[in-house]
Amino acid sequence: MANKETTFETTKEGPVQNYFKDGSLASEGFFKNGKKTGEWKYYLLNGRLKSIGKFENDKMTGEWKWWRENGQLMQTGFFDDDIKTGHWRRYHPNGMLRDEGTYSAGQKKGEWRTYDALGKLLTKKNYQG
Repeated sequence: MANKETTFETTKEGPVQNYFKDGSLASEGFFKNGKKTGEWKYYLLNGRLKSIGKFENDKMTGEWKWWRENGQLMQTGFFDDDIKTGHWRRYHPNGMLRDEGTYSAGQKKGEWRTYDALGKLLTKKNYQG
């Protein structure tokens, strides 16, 4: 996907908003010492929220959530220093759970479950991570 973001920021300190070429809000967040910090929100061209999460020293941290253009939740998961960690869930376009499991140091670990679009369990797979 091409980056359609146009930025009008003049400094990398304090609150910032980035805009798409059409002038609609693309993202908003905060910079400290030139690095993303705190909560950041990213938007789709239709104005809906695309993702929300936190940065610390320019790296993703804590819980992040992503949504589809229709507003349905697409996935949730956690980061530690830009690395996937903890419990992750992804959802089918109809909102039903698609799969879930745990990451450790960026690798799948333990049992991961996959479901069909109606919620029926399809597979269980164990990862050593």
